[in-house]
Amino acid sequence: MVVALAGVGLVLAWSVTVLVRRDRRRPPGGPEARRIEAAATRGLRDARRRAHAFHRFDDINGVSALRDRD
Repeated sequence: MVVALAGVGLVLAWSVTVLVRRDRRRPPGGPEARRIEAAATRGLRDARRRAHAFHRFDDINGVSALRDRD
């Protein structure tokens, strides 16, 4: 049992080390990378906003809540 746990720990440590080294070698993002990041962030923000709206206006009081906003 101890040997199996040690093996799993060794595999996890090795994979984390490989990922950290790979990330350190990666050059800083250029304009294309910044554009992709901005689009992804904007997409997450829009999805969160839509989910909140659906959750809030999904019941019978949704219509009155819409009236209250005007």
